[in-house]
Amino acid sequence: MKKLEEKILKEGRVLPGNILKVTSFLNHRLDVDFLMEMGEEIARLFENEKIDKILTVETSGIAIAMAAAASMHLPVVFAKKHKSHNISGDVYKTSVHSYTHGVDYTIVVNQEYLTKGERILIVDDFLANGKALEGLIDIVAQAEAEVVGCSCAIEKGFQNGGDKLRERGIRVESLAIVESMSEDSLTFR
Repeated sequence: MKKLEEKILKEGRVLPGNILKVTSFLNHRLDVDFLMEMGEEIARLFENEKIDKILTVETSGIAIAMAAAASMHLPVVFAKKHKSHNISGDVYKTSVHSYTHGVDYTIVVNQEYLTKGERILIVDDFLANGKALEGLIDIVAQAEAEVVGCSCAIEKGFQNGGDKLRERGIRVESLAIVESMSEDSLTFR
């Protein structure tokens, strides 16, 4: 999505540790109109698929997943990073390593929100090493549902998470793929 690449170049900043800061529009302050355009693009990419639900992980994935869901008229389920008191009953759970935060989370989804046989589209804000998506794929498998594909706003192609998922036969559609980045330059695939 050329418009997303332009927005990253204009508003993004590369921080030490291969962190791409896009907090001005994607994951702190939300540019709602632009998020809706990204959601429409995700809907266009998957328009020929039968999809029952969109699955993401809290917190930063919720906005882009909601934008895609609004364009597709689908519900969104988001995995919580901890089982809280307001989640009762049985849950699907798995461990996920967060590249940005450098910690492992146990993510959970209440079993009543994913059903056997459903077709699930996974949506997230970033794809780096692929651990968040792998965790969500694991949760879909636990539910005996099917992953239709994965879509992310921004993929860090040089970290190979998306390529590893594609090698496994999983459809991955990222709206912008960063091929390389440093504090002085940023290139797209």
